[in-house]
Amino acid sequence: MDNILTDKDIILDDFNHHAIASSIAERMKRRRLLLNFTQLSLSKMSGVSLGSLKRFENKYKISLEHLLKLALALDALDGFHHLFPENDYQSIDDIISRKKLKERKRGRNA
Repeated sequence: MDNILTDKDIILDDFNHHAIASSIAERMKRRRLLLNFTQLSLSKMSGVSLGSLKRFENKYKISLEHLLKLALALDALDGFHHLFPENDYQSIDDIISRKKLKERKRGRNA
């Protein structure tokens, strides 16, 4: 029996947090270089320590707060506004029914 999934159907990096972090760091570095910023100048402009910036570019590790500061300094915050979308309405009835639901403050134990 043939495998119904091909390599083109699934990008395994989408499930690999290290690959995602690496890709984000590489894109940030390319943007920094495109804007002709040194690591030191971006560090000063963003308020992120030079060590944190270097750690992100080399080891892909950074706090969310520092990542947001770098994104702000590089004029790249737009992507963060689309994380965890809530408005996946298909019709006006979806909007009305969701407004009637009580907003949850925490999850339930399964």
